[in-house]
Amino acid sequence: MARKALAGIGLLAAAGIVLSGCAGGGGGGDADNTIDGEVQGEIKVITWRTDLVEDGTFEQYAAAFNEEYPDVTVTFEGITDYAGEMLTRMSTTNYGDVIGIPAIQPDQYEQFLEPLGQTADFEDTYRFLPAASFDGTQYGIAFGGNANGVVYNKRVFEEAGVTTLPTSEAEWLAALQQVADNTDAIPLYTNYKDGWPLTQSFGNLGGITNDPDAPITMAEDPAPWTEGTDMYAIDSLLYESVAAGLTEPDPLTTNWEQSKVDLGTGKIAAMTLGSWAISQMQDAAETGGASADDIGFMAFPASVDGAQYAVIGGDYNLAVSKHSTAKAAAWAWIQWVVEHSGYTEAQGMVSPVIDAELPSTLAGLSDAGVELMEINPAPAGKEGLINEIADDSQIDLYGPLYRQKLVDIARGAADGDKASYFAELNERWAASAANVAD
Repeated sequence: MARKALAGIGLLAAAGIVLSGCAGGGGGGDADNTIDGEVQGEIKVITWRTDLVEDGTFEQYAAAFNEEYPDVTVTFEGITDYAGEMLTRMSTTNYGDVIGIPAIQPDQYEQFLEPLGQTADFEDTYRFLPAASFDGTQYGIAFGGNANGVVYNKRVFEEAGVTTLPTSEAEWLAALQQVADNTDAIPLYTNYKDGWPLTQSFGNLGGITNDPDAPITMAEDPAPWTEGTDMYAIDSLLYESVAAGLTEPDPLTTNWEQSKVDLGTGKIAAMTLGSWAISQMQDAAETGGASADDIGFMAFPASVDGAQYAVIGGDYNLAVSKHSTAKAAAWAWIQWVVEHSGYTEAQGMVSPVIDAELPSTLAGLSDAGVELMEINPAPAGKEGLINEIADDSQIDLYGPLYRQKLVDIARGAADGDKASYFAELNERWAASAANVAD
């Protein structure tokens, strides 16, 4: 399963779909049907994790949940096209009891979702709150979170003689060169042909400069591809890796599914991906006869005053439907599955529970002293600014096209060089920023 997720994308992309649905309370007007009521009844959990429905994992969760809440019957429905189908379903009143919040506007939360309480009351317990909060009210809790950085094969790095993980572009290029010189592995795999893996590095926005307001900083910067910025560091790392011949020899024939096997078994040394990919690489390693323990995760190779940062962001937020007839049971399920199911540990994700330890798959971040950081929500009136400029300039920040051109230039398949292309990007960005401001 390819989880094409950017950590924090819910904050960075102010995407929203305007829905017309039935406003008002659910539960047939039952005054006792509140999240603080008696935990009983039947609830349906609608989920994007079809794999966990099919393999019985969710049923195991339900059995454990029933040990604490025996008067609740939990059923599950997995949807393959979750993002699209849920938006259609939410034009009715029948969209389950527990859902992952799709791309609806925050000011529509109260129309479709049951309020869970004041956001301030959750701040000492949970991470990733802003994406499911509106006007001081919390409507959802993240099911888990992801960190951004680099998935790599520890065994390959060791065989190459890389003893210290890189914390700068120069150290990164030197490490990849050691892999090229001392092993048969491809140092860095871009997955150029599939495209979407190229977008994963954008999730490091803010982590390079330790700027939790990075989306606004970028939006207000007329030249964000200038040395010293997040975007310069992110895209320069890709360009220089390709230009040095440290990536796959034929980017036009890359294959995502095969790349997981190849990284897992040591034919590829590294890929810039979110931590969501770790478990997939581990499974691929074991399937290919290697060890899951070979898979490691490092922060993006950059530092600020000697400190490294990894941007983390929440996955889908679990919420209670406004129209649920068992709201207390639905809310109890959300709290239990987030805090006690073991989901984040099993998936190698960052727990939304602040006091929870990082999963073993992310131990490398802790061992290296990497600090986790969340991106702040944009201030009022600027929520979609970065996206407006990106759309106007036709620089697909969340897509692969401009990065594929960057790779083409770096490998000599297109005219120009890093300086000329970054200058072009800056010129387009500045012009669009002016247009949007007008």
